[in-house]
Amino acid sequence: MAISSRLRSTIPHLRALVSSSPSLSSSLRSDSYPARLGCDIAKSERHFATASGAKEAKVKVPVALFGGSGNYASALYLAAVKANALDKVESELYTLVEAIKNSPTFSQFTKDLSVPSDVRVKAINDICAQAKFSDVAKNFLVVLAENARLRHIDTIAKRFTELAMAHKGEVQAIVSTVIPLPAEEEKELKETLQEIIGQGKKVKLEQKVDPSILGGLVVEFERKVFDMSIRTRAKQMERFLREPVNLEIL
Repeated sequence: MAISSRLRSTIPHLRALVSSSPSLSSSLRSDSYPARLGCDIAKSERHFATASGAKEAKVKVPVALFGGSGNYASALYLAAVKANALDKVESELYTLVEAIKNSPTFSQFTKDLSVPSDVRVKAINDICAQAKFSDVAKNFLVVLAENARLRHIDTIAKRFTELAMAHKGEVQAIVSTVIPLPAEEEKELKETLQEIIGQGKKVKLEQKVDPSILGGLVVEFERKVFDMSIRTRAKQMERFLREPVNLEIL
C-alpha cells in the first residue's frame, strides 16, 4: 500500500515536471552497424513491392530513420503499406523475433556468418512457408538472409514498430517501476501522458519491472526520459553532500 501511494504521488509530479521544463533530456539510440546499404535498400524496396503484387502508390515514411536498421525498416514499411499489410507484417516480425529469442539454435543460425547464403535463404523460405508469412515479409527476410543481415532482425523489427505506430498515430510510453502498477495508477498515468502528448495521438503504455530503480518511476516516450526514481534522487543527494561547503556564505 505504501509503494502504491508513492507511485500515485509521483504521477502529478510528472505533470508538473513536464509543464515547467518541456525540454528535458532525450535519448537517441544509435544503430549497431554502419549505414552503407543505400543501394541494396533501394533495390530491395522495389523487389518487395513487385513481389507482393501491390499497386504502386505514393507512400512516405512517417518518421525519418537513419542507419542500416532504419533504412531496412523504412523499406519494409513502404512495401507493407503499399500492399495494405502493415499490421500483418508487424505481427509476423514479432513472431519471428520471439522465435529467435526462444530458440538458442535459431538464434545462433541468424548470427553465424559462416553459414552459406543459399543455406540461409532456403531456411528462411521454409520457415516462412510453414508459418504462412505474407510475401512482403518473406521477400524482406530473404533479402536479409542474402545480405547476412538476419542478425540485426531484432533492431530492424523495433524500428519498423516505430514506423507502424507513427502510421497509426500511436505513441509508445514505457514506464519502469519496482512493482507492476495497479490498474488505477496505470490508468491515471496513461491519462496524464495523453494530456501531455495531446489530441491526435494515442498512448500505448508498456510496463517494465526494474527493482534497480529502488522506487518511484521512470517514464520514456517520444525519445524523452523522465526519471523520478529513488535511485536517481539518491545519486543527486550524494553529489550534493560531496560538494565542498562555502564557509564564506555562512
